Amino acid sequence: MKFSAIKATLVLFLGGVLVAALAPPALAHDSLKSSSPARNAVVSTLDRIELEFSAHVTFPVVILHDAAGHRFESGTPRADGPKVVQGVAGPLPSGNYVVAWRVVSSDGHPVEGEIPFTVKAASDAAAAGTPSTPAPLSATAPSTSVADDKGSNNPLLLWGGLALLVVAGAAALFGRRKKPEHEADTA
Repeated sequence: MKFSAIKATLVLFLGGVLVAALAPPALAHDSLKSSSPARNAVVSTLDRIELEFSAHVTFPVVILHDAAGHRFESGTPRADGPKVVQGVAGPLPSGNYVVAWRVVSSDGHPVEGEIPFTVKAASDAAAAGTPSTPAPLSATAPSTSVADDKGSNNPLLLWGGLALLVVAGAAALFGRRKKPEHEADTA
């Protein structure tokens, strides 16, 4: 079977379109779906940080710090499938805070991010460090949601598209090199 230059170009183009269409979902890392506290939320108290990802994550690192760099996390973060929970040390004084997180996604690559939020203590007693009655976390810090990851993490699609490109390229290369034998004899 002979491949003309037009057919070979068409096959290469269609193979490239296939790889381009399937590669973004296939190469997507897990992402943060929701968090408590939410990004840019204003809370009155916080006793734990909850992060939910689009798939199972491992080796979580969660750091809670204020603008001066003082850290407020308590214990080690716990990962349970797609959820990570980190305790908070004591009542937080009023101010701006950042949750910095890093996990290893289900595809083995590290994913990280930051969630800024603000604490506005219900009274000056909370700012001074004396305990006050904490408000329920769900009432003060609504979770933020990110669109569900609808992509496929199937690398078979990517490798199939790349294999198609290689085969099409080889066919085009070998098809151009072969010359009819009768043209070589008449010259």
